[in-house]
Amino acid sequence: MLRNGAAGGGGAAAGGGGHRPVRVWCDGCYDMVHYGHSNQLRQARAMGDYLIVGVHTDEEIAKHKGPPVFTQEERYKMVQAIKWVDEIAPGAPYVTTLETLDKYSCDFCVHGDDITLTIDGKDTYEEVKTAGRYRECKRTQGVSTTDLVGRMLLMTKAHHSNIDEDLDYRKHTDNFGKGPKGHSPWTGVSQFLQTSQKIIQFASGKEPQPGDTIIYVAGAFDLFRILDSVLLQHWSVFDIFISADVGHVDFLEKVHQLAEKPYIIAGLHFDQEVNRYKGKNYPIMNIHERTLSVLACRYVSEVVIGAPYAVTADLLDHFRVTLVCHGMTEVVPDKDGSDPYEEPKRRGIFQLVDSGSNLTTDLIVQRIIKNRLEFEARNQKKEAKELAVLEAMRRLEEKQ
Repeated sequence: MLRNGAAGGGGAAAGGGGHRPVRVWCDGCYDMVHYGHSNQLRQARAMGDYLIVGVHTDEEIAKHKGPPVFTQEERYKMVQAIKWVDEIAPGAPYVTTLETLDKYSCDFCVHGDDITLTIDGKDTYEEVKTAGRYRECKRTQGVSTTDLVGRMLLMTKAHHSNIDEDLDYRKHTDNFGKGPKGHSPWTGVSQFLQTSQKIIQFASGKEPQPGDTIIYVAGAFDLFRILDSVLLQHWSVFDIFISADVGHVDFLEKVHQLAEKPYIIAGLHFDQEVNRYKGKNYPIMNIHERTLSVLACRYVSEVVIGAPYAVTADLLDHFRVTLVCHGMTEVVPDKDGSDPYEEPKRRGIFQLVDSGSNLTTDLIVQRIIKNRLEFEARNQKKEAKELAVLEAMRRLEEKQ
């Protein structure tokens, strides 16, 4: 078990109301964590007072779905970084049982309104559902691993712009993940629509307090990783995805450790700005999606949506910034050729931070080569199982 500490917010019993805290269980692969996973965990945490998240091993995932892209240690770290998680349970079984809930003293488990199936097509939550120890939360529309991978494969910019006539992307949204016998509503692609309420739900709402060290970091935060220019020049498909959350979580954690009371503000560049200095089809996630992803990180206190590329004196003064940090990646000059960190360097408040991540370009490329075809085959198998369940449900309704 790995404990994260209090997640904040939460259920009715929070704050010591005189009765036993409600303990909630979630589990999953969490292979490529996005804001949809974070939103599920946010909803689950709100149903109780303490959230434990079980993360499956590489062996379990390979058995039921196919090989994961991230290692289990990397996946543990990604889930730990989500601010609504109080504790993680490494090596959770793929099928959720009453024995597991009892082992961790959990009252019930929570899952989205889609379905998770074993290798033989059985509902992994059947036992806890039958026992009445299952709760359902709403699946986040407009995001899926299927869609994100598709955006990378297509090399189109339509996913982060107002371009409606991109035929390749329209074809992708209609067909990606669609099997030869139909289209599962759980695996399909839909449009993400940002609302002010969603941002409020993800934001902490906490102002900096006296004694806080206000630290500013800026970048694309596209799937939580800024790739170096060499990688961008040589790989255009899965690279940003495979190196995603772990590297940037490591960076933000290191930044968080720089002060006793850190208040980290993350500046997110607009899509057009990111595309200027990264090129190709970046960012993979648009500004609205990236905002939620960063807000879900426990190390981030506030987000500046559409931050200027150059860290200006006005920005530093407005937020009362005492330290500006950047990772060990190359700093691309501004449009006029100037150093975007010129002002914080002049003030002596700029610091490079080495994340210490061991994900190298070679390792990323090896994973891509090894797993790409297997991932595509895995997705098709998943869709086929879901369609079979839908057909069985339809026939049962007809009989009744």
